[in-house]
Amino acid sequence: MVLPHIDWLYSVSGLCVGLLVGLTGVGGGSLMTPLLVLLFGVHPATAVGTDLLYAAVTKTAGTLAHGAQGSVDWRITGRLAAGSLPATIATLIALHHYGVHQPGSGGVIQAVLGVALLITAVSLIFRPQLAAFAARHAGELSDRQARVLTVLVGVVLGVLVSMTSVGAGAIGVTALLLLYPSLPTSRIVGSDIAHAVPLTLVAGIGHWILGSVDTGMLVSLLIGSLPGILIGSYLSSRAPEALLRKILAATLVLVGGRLVFA
Repeated sequence: MVLPHIDWLYSVSGLCVGLLVGLTGVGGGSLMTPLLVLLFGVHPATAVGTDLLYAAVTKTAGTLAHGAQGSVDWRITGRLAAGSLPATIATLIALHHYGVHQPGSGGVIQAVLGVALLITAVSLIFRPQLAAFAARHAGELSDRQARVLTVLVGVVLGVLVSMTSVGAGAIGVTALLLLYPSLPTSRIVGSDIAHAVPLTLVAGIGHWILGSVDTGMLVSLLIGSLPGILIGSYLSSRAPEALLRKILAATLVLVGGRLVFA
């Protein structure tokens, strides 16, 4: 058995991203994938595929923690998965048909990644206002309407995450805040993280089959990111969350614009 090559530069990058994920709660895909593409020059498809399996591992740990605290609404998680998993499989089939490593595919994935980052930045900036708006209109959606809209949100996340590895975090949480304003934020975050595990795992395995996963890069990133997330989570209660969110949103706007208009 050949052990994967460990690149410690990737591990240091994983540590930095893990710290930010632990501090802000924003999904690693919003940070890791553009870092791999812009700083390390990794092909967008390989960056997405590797990051998806990386996210599946890290979010499994988060799900276990939230599940132990009872902060996962499995009903919402199931509704999201009912939309996201079929959409993920359909997107992977489309990527296979058009070829993820074709010359033009990298540009398309990069452009969609940039748009996803811009949407993520908007959701971070306006999340408090959106949450307040939803609270004022709580109870206006019937359970059936909320169920249908949650499945549709899952479809959108399935397509976005499969193509870019971005969306399961900030975008998913913001959508759930609007649909379920009466739920505590901790249960919304926990439900979103729990949903991200099967989503990123299915999408990551699909990319592995398509040949767009770098095992050495994956192991190197995990070596740094897992302790980084633990440290960031410990420091999160002491950090200025609002300021960090604004700085992160501004960074995502710059990076997203760079990817879209490259």
